[in-house]
Amino acid sequence: MSQLSYVHGASAKPLLGQTIGACFDEVADAHAERLALIVRHQAIRWSWGELKDRVDALAAGLLALGLAPGDRVGVWAPNCAEWTVTQFATAKVGLILVNINPAYRLTEAEYALNKVGCKALVTAVAHKTSAYLAMLRALAPELATTPPGQLAAARLPDLRLVITLGEDAHAGCLPFAQALAAGGEADRARLMEIGPTLQFDDAINVQFTSGTTGFPKGATLSHHNILNNGYFVGEAIGLQPGEKLCIPVPLYHCFGMVMGNLACLTHAATMVYPSEGFDPLAALEAVEAERCDGLFGVPTMFIAELSHPEFARFDLTSLRTGIMAGSPCPIEVMRQVIDRMHMPQVTIAYGMTETSPVSFQSGVDDALDVRVSTVGRIQPHLEVKIVDAEGRITPRGEPGELCTRGYSVMLGYWDDDAKTRESIDPAGWMHTGDLATLDADGNCNIVGRIKDMVIRGGENVYPREIEEFLYRHPAIQDVQVIGVPDARYGEELCAWIVLKPGQPLEAEAVRDFCRGQIAHYKIPRHIRFVEAFPTTVTGKVQKFAMREAMIAELDLVLEKTA
Repeated sequence: MSQLSYVHGASAKPLLGQTIGACFDEVADAHAERLALIVRHQAIRWSWGELKDRVDALAAGLLALGLAPGDRVGVWAPNCAEWTVTQFATAKVGLILVNINPAYRLTEAEYALNKVGCKALVTAVAHKTSAYLAMLRALAPELATTPPGQLAAARLPDLRLVITLGEDAHAGCLPFAQALAAGGEADRARLMEIGPTLQFDDAINVQFTSGTTGFPKGATLSHHNILNNGYFVGEAIGLQPGEKLCIPVPLYHCFGMVMGNLACLTHAATMVYPSEGFDPLAALEAVEAERCDGLFGVPTMFIAELSHPEFARFDLTSLRTGIMAGSPCPIEVMRQVIDRMHMPQVTIAYGMTETSPVSFQSGVDDALDVRVSTVGRIQPHLEVKIVDAEGRITPRGEPGELCTRGYSVMLGYWDDDAKTRESIDPAGWMHTGDLATLDADGNCNIVGRIKDMVIRGGENVYPREIEEFLYRHPAIQDVQVIGVPDARYGEELCAWIVLKPGQPLEAEAVRDFCRGQIAHYKIPRHIRFVEAFPTTVTGKVQKFAMREAMIAELDLVLEKTA
């Protein structure tokens, strides 16, 4: 019988059986003098002891302001020190942190706040084109005439308290500094009493998944989920106490707050934030100035750094490791990160919000071909199986849907049992919707999304395979392949291509590059040269938006079937 597509992460390293608050206190006390947090755009450099002082102050302040374990606290802001203080303070009180996407607008913010019943919101006043407080006033005009902490808004019925970042006072809101100072001795004593009552299986975080249709779902995660995932991600890159990790990815996303912040916490390493939102120049400057040991990013971020006109002037030799994740990692980009960014131990990680997030990760000592062609092996204490359309485990090497089981699987979608049952089956397997294969050594290759697979004239075509081939062209900087409706074949392939500066290329030349190298039905019929792709705030490419744009451009209509 052939080997089946099932792996489990047997490990001698035990899971951490503690809450985030307990872990935070343990690390902060043991490493009080070590640098914990560097926020370059705020000129902040705090030791673990200094960070703990602020975390405890805010935790006591939140109690004084009427919040209790189990209440939901939203945070709606770009990367900043206050975000991190709020993350750890809420965990110590047993409050459930609700990550609000900084890119959300009125309808999305209203939905998120009401879906989970946020009682408090920590918000930036504004960032770039996002006027957070103005949007909040549009949703809750009652703020203008309500004392801080006593909001009763018709459209946001659960929200009572709005805490604003910055020093300015705003009607109906409490400045962050005042929230830090609100707690007294009684509140600090209560905080000490609450800690031992919290359980590591308690819900502690809600992260909204960025669905392509309908409203996003709130993945509900426990202390156990995310603390352990942060720990084992840190283990996989060999993170050491005192090492510095550059975190240009957004904190509202699990890449930032779990793989970044919690990996640093569990290893007493230093969190380094280069800027509020991703800026390739700021990231390069931070790595050089702080002599960072590791750097995180999605592929589009690494591409932006590598292609920055000032890239060559930076000394990046301090870098040792890092993670490229969030979307399929182009092989050629991975090679350049290793060679040009001096990251010999960079790893690839794969996962999803609902699994805390990482399920697979390559090792720092893996052979280059493993690190550039797979997402590595199963993480400790997790299981994965690959199943076909009938739910049967496939033989090794055959594609199917990737399913994950273990400590990392979320508690469920907030207040949505039906969606939870659709995603987590009775045996506890989280169905990811990703197509993958497992090789004989247990390395995983993500073939694509089930919904992204293109069926052209009866042939299953995996866009990533074509993308990887096109990355070999010397003029192509980035490429995304999608399927668009076609009257003859059902679907046809379309490639959106970003060219390297000063490298002209014609569509027919792209097709010529493909001919004789890949099957004729895999050669894109439609080719568009673009400056950039539509992406989420985390840098994930939105293929559905590209597909919609092409349908409009080509005036294509999906044929109605009886």
